[in-house]
Amino acid sequence: MTSSNKVLTASCHCHSVQFTINVPITSLPLKVHLCHCSICRHTHGTPCTFHARLPSGVEPQFIPPSGLANLTGYKHATALSTRYFCSTCGCHIGDHIPDDGIWVISNAIFDANKADHGVWKFNTHLYPDSAPDGGLSALVSTVDEHHLELVSPKHFSEPIADVPQGDEANDKELLAQCHCGGVSFHISRPQAEFIASPAGQTWLSPTDQTKWLACMDLCDDCRLVNGTNVIGWMFVPVNHLSPNPSPDLLIGSSKAYRSTADVLRTFCRTCGATVFYSCADRPEIVDIAVGLLKAPEGAMAEDWVLWRAARASWPEDGLQYHAGFSRALIEGMKQWGTERGQLQDFVIP
Repeated sequence: MTSSNKVLTASCHCHSVQFTINVPITSLPLKVHLCHCSICRHTHGTPCTFHARLPSGVEPQFIPPSGLANLTGYKHATALSTRYFCSTCGCHIGDHIPDDGIWVISNAIFDANKADHGVWKFNTHLYPDSAPDGGLSALVSTVDEHHLELVSPKHFSEPIADVPQGDEANDKELLAQCHCGGVSFHISRPQAEFIASPAGQTWLSPTDQTKWLACMDLCDDCRLVNGTNVIGWMFVPVNHLSPNPSPDLLIGSSKAYRSTADVLRTFCRTCGATVFYSCADRPEIVDIAVGLLKAPEGAMAEDWVLWRAARASWPEDGLQYHAGFSRALIEGMKQWGTERGQLQDFVIP
């Protein structure tokens, strides 16, 4: 006799949050939507969120000593749901709508992806028009031979688009800010002294020294500290940020998490947005979560960023975890770069 339910197990990077969900087999696969609205991008720091609505009556069953006490909830003024993220490592686990008793869960933190490809179905892009360039929806159109529908519901009371205005729309400085505003800083263009330095030869493209390098990252560590299948990183010298972060990379409401002995990450302790990544062998360069950027041209910030479109970082992790999405992203990035005549490839030290 086969079970009528399937138990799925989830965990954040630091393992402070671990839980299972018990899903009826008849409800599988769970439909995953990629939400591109500015609220999701700025609460996560990622190109979009990866969420699946759980069937009615299904909710996380925390594995002791894990529990809601290990999570921080964030609910902004017009929200119907509360977003939860690990208070220690910042990993988003999903949203809870208490009036309906519904959980919308982050699919990227479940172990089921590695062994069972019938659990999730990448189904839709929500609010792909929230940024002028479409963001990640312009890169990924089909996953596991299923075409992702473009959907823009009209029920939000808060604007879901991100259109910088006034001093935000500045060609010399780019604003990076989390959703709650607790973390906010500006990024400058590459300065002449840096361009002429040995570091400039490493961290700038010889084809365009007005832009910073960036890549999409599929590594397991990033997935489990963000709660998403992919994150975009932009590489900038610390001295090109204003205000300058403290030696431990803290700005405003940010909090630090050391994911390994040599790697320091920060996230907003209020809304959970990923902010920085820094490693010991290149302390002068900080990786900035691209989902924080408020670029007028769109979520890919092409006026400021030169993307490594030829390949993603840590593709082996992504392909092992969820091959369908990772292949779609890798191939989509190549096509996107080719269409722009910018099929860039470079080494990230």
